[in-house]
Amino acid sequence: MANNLEIVPYKEIYSNFFYILNAAWLKKYFYIEPYDEKVLSDPKKCILDSGGFIFFALYNSEVVGVVSLIKQNDFYELSKMAVDSKFQGLKIGHGLVKHCISFGRQKGWKNIILYSHRSLETAIYLYKKLGFIEIPLEKEVHYGRANIKMEITL
Repeated sequence: MANNLEIVPYKEIYSNFFYILNAAWLKKYFYIEPYDEKVLSDPKKCILDSGGFIFFALYNSEVVGVVSLIKQNDFYELSKMAVDSKFQGLKIGHGLVKHCISFGRQKGWKNIILYSHRSLETAIYLYKKLGFIEIPLEKEVHYGRANIKMEITL
């Protein structure tokens, strides 16, 4: 992993990167769904104020990645993970997911869930490598694009 990588909690000065980085990958592979727009436009209200967490990846002090842990009814969802395309291949996504797993363990959570799309093969490979396993996907999901659900037991 990149030696110059630091993962830090949400700070207001980084908030616009949350939207910019996520919008970039969503537009590249899919489109921004209404749920995405709501969460990306107001992460403080939609994630932080309801008990969730957002982390930023800094590479040489530059914001290059982001991930969130959104509090759902009885679990945390790893979501809104993005790495600036200019910095992909430096294991920044790997660092972000590992940080979330470690964070969840420190908090005493029993698991972390995520939703993704099978076409995002690099992401799915990363999740499996770090211990996530595929579990049944419910019919009603807040992402139209989700066609795989994964879980890691902490």
